[in-house]
Amino acid sequence: MSRLAPSLSRARVQRLLAEGHVLVDGRPAKAAARLRGNERIAVEVPDPEPSGVMPQDLPLAVLHEDRDLLVLDKRAGMVVHPARGSPHSTVVNALLHRLGGDAAGGDRLGLVHRLDKETSGCLVVARTEAALADLQAQFQARTVEKVYLALVHGRLPEEGRLETPYGRHPRDRKRFTSREGSRRALTEWRVRERFGDRATLAEVTLHTGRTHQIRVHLSEAGHPVMADAAYGGTRREGRLVPEYPVRLAATAVGRQALHAWKLSFRHPRTGRLRRFEAPVPPEMLAAMDILRRA
Repeated sequence: MSRLAPSLSRARVQRLLAEGHVLVDGRPAKAAARLRGNERIAVEVPDPEPSGVMPQDLPLAVLHEDRDLLVLDKRAGMVVHPARGSPHSTVVNALLHRLGGDAAGGDRLGLVHRLDKETSGCLVVARTEAALADLQAQFQARTVEKVYLALVHGRLPEEGRLETPYGRHPRDRKRFTSREGSRRALTEWRVRERFGDRATLAEVTLHTGRTHQIRVHLSEAGHPVMADAAYGGTRREGRLVPEYPVRLAATAVGRQALHAWKLSFRHPRTGRLRRFEAPVPPEMLAAMDILRRA
């Protein structure tokens, strides 16, 4: 079936089979059925059911767009997908307005990965079922290169690697920890710029895609991301005098100082390696300028 309908993902084909939308000689097909040859196959692809998510005319910074995918530079403060507490003004609402029905994945609109609300930078969105399936496979195989910029407290070692357990925090289900858990998380970094012993700009490569992974790893290594309210950044800043450069820099950022800087993957149609880069946002540049002048 997947060869007969290459624009549909394997998961979508399986759903169509299960729901009786694939007919062989006029009868609903079973996934395990073997064809003898010369059968007539009919596939009905129903329109997606309404999701209740409304299109909104919201600004989106597009780094790249073609018939298979978009790469966005998501702004800080914008939630990717509607959820409790954020039912609108999300990336999905904006994509519904921009693309209408020209996207994969129903109400998820081809979202292959996510960024935290307060993290800016590269986000890829599939426009077809085939592109969605291919990109999901690349992320699962960990062949996608994801490089972030992080402004952190203190003097981070020149380079480092953290491979740890990973799971939800035992006392706060909204947070995560690298001290226990059934999954593994792997993060590497190298220093791009030092601001004395006060702060460090790090280039962080994310090899696994666990929720809050960079923030957790760096915080539990003793170097929380600046202005990170969940993992110790703002707590550390609160102990500083108001005119201290790190506190001033954190105020200038106004949100966790984390930016999804570079994203590289194989294009799902051509197979060519594509590299994308989201410009460093002005609030992080302002924070670095404060630290340089201190």
